[in-house]
Amino acid sequence: MRTTHGHDRIDPGDGAAPEQPPSDTPRTLRQRHVRMIALGGIVGASLFVGSGAVIHTVGPASILSYALGGLLVILVMRMLGEMATASPTLGSFMEYARTSLGGWAGYTIGWLYWYFWVGVVAFEAVAGAKLLMLWIPGVPQWLFSLILMTLLTATNLVSTRSFGETEFWLASIKVVTIVVFLVAGTLFALGLWPDTKLSVGNVALDGFAPNGLSAILHGVVLVIFSYVGTEIVTIAAAESDNPVKSVVKATSSTVWRVIIFYVGSVTLLVMMTPWDRIPTETSPYAAAFGKMGVPAATTIINVVVLTSVLSVLNSGLYTASRMLFALQRHQWAPRWVAHRSRKGAPWKAILACTVVGYVAVAMSYVAPDTIFSFIINSAGAVGLFVYAIIAGSQLRMRRQLEREAPERIKLRMWGYPYLSWATLAAILVVLSSMLLVPDARSQLYLSVLSLAAILATYALVRTRRRDTTH
Repeated sequence: MRTTHGHDRIDPGDGAAPEQPPSDTPRTLRQRHVRMIALGGIVGASLFVGSGAVIHTVGPASILSYALGGLLVILVMRMLGEMATASPTLGSFMEYARTSLGGWAGYTIGWLYWYFWVGVVAFEAVAGAKLLMLWIPGVPQWLFSLILMTLLTATNLVSTRSFGETEFWLASIKVVTIVVFLVAGTLFALGLWPDTKLSVGNVALDGFAPNGLSAILHGVVLVIFSYVGTEIVTIAAAESDNPVKSVVKATSSTVWRVIIFYVGSVTLLVMMTPWDRIPTETSPYAAAFGKMGVPAATTIINVVVLTSVLSVLNSGLYTASRMLFALQRHQWAPRWVAHRSRKGAPWKAILACTVVGYVAVAMSYVAPDTIFSFIINSAGAVGLFVYAIIAGSQLRMRRQLEREAPERIKLRMWGYPYLSWATLAAILVVLSSMLLVPDARSQLYLSVLSLAAILATYALVRTRRRDTTH
């Protein structure tokens, strides 16, 4: 065991500089791939479909809910960007947690993040199948889920470039749709669209916060999970042709992406239509396009939602497999997941993640209200756990960098250390607030159970390694 200047004791092997990507790590992702992964990572199906339920719960003040949730993610991404530019590495925040806080933190955040994404992969496969059944009702849901999983597994298995190219085009469709909506929606709200009049006043038609100020915090709990996935770009950057440049651009642009894509589009939704008339079960964007007179608006948005689902599936398999690959480098995952194909794809790690996804999809068919529900809900608060560990890692790593290698700090966290501590406190406030939201409360309990299980397995792994060493 060793100590670092009177700080907490750190596990053997921890406290060293983050490991750099191995020399055989393929650098095949281009800047346009990383740029679109960053753009697409923040626009998911939850925006196109779930925003209606948030608006119904909070009212026009949902604009503030999205802004506050987005601000939290912007700060986390800035902290992550500081660490990633100082030390671009395979495993990203898992490595930073390991070297800054200790082996327990690296192991925990790595497996939590892996668990989160394999659950998301299964959920999105089921969601995509339900969408396809709207157009082809005769095919069983499980078969559609299987087809979608197989297709996206294939794109990941071929090569990292194949993943990047697929994600580029899937994300492009989402981004173009949002941009078109922003332009057309602005014209509509200002009364410049054909046969319309100024409708900006809908924002305060029944008062800005008709359901009370407490509903705004409730809304933050609901929307924060829409933003999870933004951090994928720091993982993908390790396989890009210019990791530092990729991370700097992606993290720096998070501010305008959150403001324009989320806050901007939700603002237009409540301007175009009185908040209590916005649909909650179907896409409010489809309803908005329909109000503009766009033919087949619902079908168009359903296609966009399907591409969003496929994009998340694609990114989920990539992210989970890379995190599993990074975990095995510290003997925290089976050694065989390190095997790469001739084009550099960690094919065994990808297949391992896919198998878990197939099992979860099978559970959605066999036991949708028990096992599948547990898998999804037990990962509900995991994103916030990950963000909390990222914040803690940045606080420690920044202190170490300033003492030992200040020249490596190329992108600085704003207002350090005060804003870093404020971000960590805000994450804990949102986690605590989940106790006040009935639907979120069970997710918090089950997510804490997942956290406890992973910490318990770390204790076992650590004991086994110590016995092996002796």
